Amino acid sequence: MSGTMVAESGKRARRKQPVTRRRVPPPEPKLGALRDFIGFNLRLAQDASFRVFARTSGQKHIVPGRFAALMVLRDNPNITQSALGRAIARDKSSVTPLLQDLQRRGLVKRTRSTIDRRSVTLTLTASGARVLSDLIRHAREHDRKLDEIAGSAKREFVAILRRIADQLA
Repeated sequence: MSGTMVAESGKRARRKQPVTRRRVPPPEPKLGALRDFIGFNLRLAQDASFRVFARTSGQKHIVPGRFAALMVLRDNPNITQSALGRAIARDKSSVTPLLQDLQRRGLVKRTRSTIDRRSVTLTLTASGARVLSDLIRHAREHDRKLDEIAGSAKREFVAILRRIADQLA
């Protein structure tokens, strides 16, 4: 009885064939004029860069803001929290949780300033220096990929990005 089966009542019933439905992805939303907005394209490029960096570094919790903070801390031992915030373009409301996270992970040490008791100074721990060293290696590899994408326009591209940051600050 190929392709059929007998039901209990004796009537022939067709064998149910599995229904295979091909999933058709929904159409991409139209972006219209948004496609030409510099800010929108900066955000898309930044998100793509951040995702690849996090994936390839294996440090998903070290997002670029934390990486930048670790780099500045390495080069400026005993920097104050407010100076760090200015250096990485973050306000107090975003620097505080960032530092709390880095401290919880044992990467940063916060100490009361000996000069101004209202201030806190920040330094990398030995563990923070090791994590940063590994991240720098991944950052250099990642930057080489970005260099390839920018090609000969890199110098001009970076100059434009700096000009945007400086003039909008």
